[in-house]
Amino acid sequence: MVKKAISVRGLTKRFGDLVAVDGISFDVENGEIFGFLGPNGAGKTTTINILVTIMKPTSGEAFVAGYNVLEDPVKVRERIGVVFQDNTVDRNLTGWENLYIHGLIYGLKGEELRRKIEESLEFAELTKFRDVPVKNYSGGMVRRLEIARALMHKPEVLFLDEPTIGLDPHTRARIWEYIRRLREEGGVTIFMTTHYMDEAEKLCDRVAIIDHGKIVAIGSPDELKSNLGGDILYVKVSDRTISLKEFAEEILEEGTALSYKLLGDTLAFKVRSASKAIPLVFRVADSMNVTIEEIKYAQPSLGDVFLHYTGRELRDEEGDWKEMARMRIAVRRRR
Repeated sequence: MVKKAISVRGLTKRFGDLVAVDGISFDVENGEIFGFLGPNGAGKTTTINILVTIMKPTSGEAFVAGYNVLEDPVKVRERIGVVFQDNTVDRNLTGWENLYIHGLIYGLKGEELRRKIEESLEFAELTKFRDVPVKNYSGGMVRRLEIARALMHKPEVLFLDEPTIGLDPHTRARIWEYIRRLREEGGVTIFMTTHYMDEAEKLCDRVAIIDHGKIVAIGSPDELKSNLGGDILYVKVSDRTISLKEFAEEILEEGTALSYKLLGDTLAFKVRSASKAIPLVFRVADSMNVTIEEIKYAQPSLGDVFLHYTGRELRDEEGDWKEMARMRIAVRRRR
């Protein structure tokens, strides 16, 4: 049987009374670009930290490149590359010097080490900046250097934690190109986390939506969107004499809408046909003295998928920042 690049079963991580990762299970195929999509504090980074062996799970098991992360951590580390969310290169050293030190850590030396450095610099399009201190690099250049560094020892699996966070749109697009090349030219399996919908949709073969430590949906972007079916109709209400729930339930009883989610003063309906549903919505609104401020529709997106499974939009991260802060406090207390 061909081993999976990553295999996870019942993985859980607790920090005191806080459950950061809650019994998740999934597989990643060899040569696949697999994405964890979710807000800050959802459990994405904690999962990566367990898979790259820098954090132990509370329960469950995980295998990377065929090896158990608890029983064979050294063998796992030999076969993976990691680009963390925060920059970890030495900004006072040059690009060449950073790669040289990394190569030594992985046992490269002599002519082989020099060849790997040159190949890595060329891949990242940093050859002419090889002798420039990293503190003079742009954010995109630093990210490309970190990806190049992680690839020097030819890992089987590359972990990318929020690879384009904080970068401008043009630089993000460049990083996407490098990630595609890694899979297409090198056959590297890539496990990446992101909270950008477009990044997950354009890069990933499959996506797992994670929220509050649980995987709530998994599949290709197209599969996840097609599972919703029909159109998504957004109805924003500015004035009413009844509850939004009453208004929504009345529309559901007419049979055109299949389901709905409430977002503040906006209702998001899953409908078979937006063109048929819109006149109905206005008719029901008129009969119930509800004023519609705005109505629009769209084909399902990953954002709609996230909303469908979690009941909120991904950009609404206030609670997740609080959760992340609580987790960091819990980690510090347990050190």
